[in-house]
Amino acid sequence: MGAVTTGVTSWAIISHSAASFDSKAPSSVNPAPQDDADTLLQAGILQQKYHDLDGADRTYRRVLELDPQNKFAWYNLGVIAHGYGRVADARADYDKALKIDPVFPSALFNEALLLEPREPDRAAGLLKRVIARDPQAATAHLHLGRIWQHEKHAAKAADEFRRAVAADPSLRPQVPEEFR
Repeated sequence: MGAVTTGVTSWAIISHSAASFDSKAPSSVNPAPQDDADTLLQAGILQQKYHDLDGADRTYRRVLELDPQNKFAWYNLGVIAHGYGRVADARADYDKALKIDPVFPSALFNEALLLEPREPDRAAGLLKRVIARDPQAATAHLHLGRIWQHEKHAAKAADEFRRAVAADPSLRPQVPEEFR
Protein backbone atom coordinates (compact mmCIF):
# COMPACT_ATOMS: atom_id res chain seq x y z
CA MET A 1 0.00 0.00 0.00
CA GLY A 2 1.00 3.62 -0.38
CA ALA A 3 2.46 5.66 2.40
CA VAL A 4 2.83 9.25 3.45
CA THR A 5 6.42 10.15 3.99
CA THR A 6 7.54 12.99 6.18
CA GLY A 7 11.22 13.06 6.95
CA VAL A 8 12.46 9.51 6.96
CA THR A 9 9.59 7.65 8.61
CA SER A 10 6.11 6.93 7.42
CA TRP A 11 2.79 5.50 8.46
CA ALA A 12 1.12 3.20 5.96
CA ILE A 13 -2.37 3.81 4.68
CA ILE A 14 -4.76 1.47 6.41
CA SER A 15 -7.25 -0.35 4.25
CA HIS A 16 -10.88 -0.23 5.35
CA SER A 17 -11.49 -3.89 4.62
CA ALA A 18 -9.41 -7.03 4.70
CA ALA A 19 -11.52 -8.48 1.89
CA SER A 20 -10.06 -8.11 -1.55
CA PHE A 21 -11.65 -5.61 -3.89
CA ASP A 22 -12.77 -8.37 -6.27
CA SER A 23 -14.22 -10.65 -3.60
CA LYS A 24 -17.36 -8.59 -2.92
CA ALA A 25 -20.29 -10.08 -4.72
CA PRO A 26 -23.32 -7.82 -4.95
CA SER A 27 -25.99 -8.81 -2.45
CA SER A 28 -28.80 -7.45 -4.60
CA VAL A 29 -29.47 -5.47 -7.74
CA ASN A 30 -29.54 -2.27 -5.66
CA PRO A 31 -26.77 -2.59 -3.05
CA ALA A 32 -27.13 -0.78 0.27
CA PRO A 33 -25.39 2.61 0.54
CA GLN A 34 -22.85 1.16 3.00
CA ASP A 35 -21.91 -1.51 0.44
CA ASP A 36 -21.46 1.24 -2.14
CA ALA A 37 -19.31 3.23 0.29
CA ASP A 38 -17.16 0.19 1.06
CA THR A 39 -16.70 -0.59 -2.62
CA LEU A 40 -15.86 3.04 -3.38
CA LEU A 41 -13.42 3.14 -0.48
CA GLN A 42 -11.59 0.11 -1.89
CA ALA A 43 -11.56 1.78 -5.33
CA GLY A 44 -10.07 4.93 -3.78
CA ILE A 45 -7.37 2.89 -2.06
CA LEU A 46 -6.47 1.30 -5.41
CA GLN A 47 -6.40 4.72 -7.10
CA GLN A 48 -4.12 5.99 -4.35
CA LYS A 49 -1.90 2.90 -4.64
CA TYR A 50 -1.46 3.56 -8.35
CA HIS A 51 -0.80 7.28 -7.79
CA ASP A 52 -4.09 8.59 -9.20
CA LEU A 53 -4.39 10.99 -6.28
CA ASP A 54 -6.89 13.33 -7.90
CA GLY A 55 -9.13 10.36 -8.74
CA ALA A 56 -8.72 8.96 -5.22
CA ASP A 57 -9.62 12.36 -3.76
CA ARG A 58 -12.84 12.45 -5.81
CA THR A 59 -13.66 8.85 -4.86
CA TYR A 60 -13.17 9.45 -1.12
CA ARG A 61 -15.44 12.49 -1.35
CA ARG A 62 -18.10 10.29 -2.96
CA VAL A 63 -17.65 7.82 -0.08
CA LEU A 64 -18.32 10.68 2.35
CA GLU A 65 -21.51 11.63 0.50
CA LEU A 66 -22.76 8.10 1.25
CA ASP A 67 -21.15 7.74 4.69
CA PRO A 68 -20.07 11.04 6.29
CA GLN A 69 -18.75 9.12 9.32
CA ASN A 70 -16.23 7.08 7.34
CA LYS A 71 -12.98 7.66 9.23
CA PHE A 72 -10.94 5.90 6.54
CA ALA A 73 -12.12 8.26 3.80
CA TRP A 74 -11.35 11.30 5.98
CA TYR A 75 -7.96 9.85 6.90
CA ASN A 76 -7.03 9.08 3.30
CA LEU A 77 -8.08 12.57 2.20
CA GLY A 78 -5.67 13.80 4.89
CA VAL A 79 -2.92 11.57 3.51
CA ILE A 80 -3.44 13.01 0.02
CA ALA A 81 -3.48 16.62 1.29
CA HIS A 82 -0.41 15.87 3.43
CA GLY A 83 1.40 14.51 0.38
CA TYR A 84 0.61 17.68 -1.56
CA GLY A 85 1.87 19.82 1.34
CA ARG A 86 -1.59 21.22 2.13
CA VAL A 87 -1.02 21.17 5.88
CA ALA A 88 -4.24 22.91 6.94
CA ASP A 89 -6.38 20.59 4.79
CA ALA A 90 -4.52 17.52 6.04
CA ARG A 91 -5.00 18.54 9.68
CA ALA A 92 -8.69 19.22 9.12
CA ASP A 93 -9.16 15.81 7.52
CA TYR A 94 -7.21 13.99 10.25
CA ASP A 95 -9.24 15.90 12.85
CA LYS A 96 -12.48 14.73 11.22
CA ALA A 97 -11.25 11.12 11.33
CA LEU A 98 -10.32 11.61 15.00
CA LYS A 99 -13.75 13.04 15.85
CA ILE A 100 -15.19 9.75 14.59
CA ASP A 101 -12.54 7.59 16.30
CA PRO A 102 -10.46 9.50 18.88
CA VAL A 103 -7.89 6.69 19.13
CA PHE A 104 -7.37 6.06 15.39
CA PRO A 105 -3.58 5.50 15.47
CA SER A 106 -2.86 6.42 11.84
CA ALA A 107 -4.62 9.77 12.11
CA LEU A 108 -3.01 10.50 15.50
CA PHE A 109 0.45 9.71 14.12
CA ASN A 110 0.10 11.67 10.88
CA GLU A 111 -1.30 14.71 12.66
CA ALA A 112 1.63 14.52 15.08
CA LEU A 113 4.02 14.58 12.09
CA LEU A 114 2.34 17.75 10.86
CA LEU A 115 2.54 19.39 14.28
CA GLU A 116 6.04 18.25 15.24
CA PRO A 117 8.01 21.18 13.74
CA ARG A 118 5.76 24.01 14.98
CA GLU A 119 3.87 22.58 17.96
CA PRO A 120 6.09 19.92 19.51
CA ASP A 121 4.11 19.74 22.77
CA ARG A 122 0.87 18.94 20.93
CA ALA A 123 2.72 16.48 18.69
CA ALA A 124 4.17 14.76 21.76
CA GLY A 125 0.68 14.43 23.23
CA LEU A 126 -0.60 12.75 20.07
CA LEU A 127 2.40 10.42 19.90
CA LYS A 128 1.86 9.43 23.54
CA ARG A 129 -1.74 8.50 22.62
CA VAL A 130 -0.44 6.30 19.78
CA ILE A 131 2.03 4.64 22.15
CA ALA A 132 -0.64 4.16 24.83
CA ARG A 133 -2.68 2.24 22.26
CA ASP A 134 0.34 0.34 20.89
CA PRO A 135 3.47 0.31 23.07
CA GLN A 136 5.40 -1.25 20.16
CA ALA A 137 4.70 1.69 17.79
CA ALA A 138 8.35 2.11 16.85
CA THR A 139 8.07 5.19 14.65
CA ALA A 140 5.98 6.95 17.29
CA HIS A 141 8.76 6.29 19.82
CA LEU A 142 11.33 7.56 17.30
CA HIS A 143 9.47 10.83 16.71
CA LEU A 144 8.81 11.32 20.41
CA GLY A 145 12.54 10.83 20.98
CA ARG A 146 13.27 13.54 18.42
CA ILE A 147 10.89 15.91 20.16
CA TRP A 148 12.56 15.26 23.53
CA GLN A 149 15.98 15.71 21.91
CA HIS A 150 14.99 19.13 20.51
CA GLU A 151 13.43 20.08 23.85
CA LYS A 152 16.75 19.24 25.55
CA HIS A 153 15.35 16.29 27.54
CA ALA A 154 18.23 13.90 26.85
CA ALA A 155 17.15 11.15 29.28
CA LYS A 156 13.61 11.05 27.86
CA ALA A 157 14.99 11.13 24.31
CA ALA A 158 17.38 8.26 25.02
CA ASP A 159 14.54 6.20 26.50
CA GLU A 160 12.29 6.76 23.47
CA PHE A 161 15.08 5.99 21.00
CA ARG A 162 15.85 2.78 22.91
CA ARG A 163 12.17 1.77 22.74
CA ALA A 164 12.01 2.56 19.02
CA VAL A 165 15.00 0.36 18.22
CA ALA A 166 13.79 -2.42 20.53
CA ALA A 167 10.48 -2.48 18.66
CA ASP A 168 12.09 -2.16 15.21
CA PRO A 169 15.87 -2.60 14.93
CA SER A 170 15.84 -1.26 11.35
CA LEU A 171 15.24 2.22 12.83
CA ARG A 172 18.70 2.28 14.46
CA PRO A 173 20.30 4.29 11.62
CA GLN A 174 17.64 6.98 12.10
CA VAL A 175 18.53 7.47 15.76
CA PRO A 176 20.90 10.44 16.18
CA GLU A 177 24.48 9.30 16.65
CA GLU A 178 24.71 10.69 20.20
CA PHE A 179 21.88 8.34 21.30
CA ARG A 180 23.03 5.11 19.64
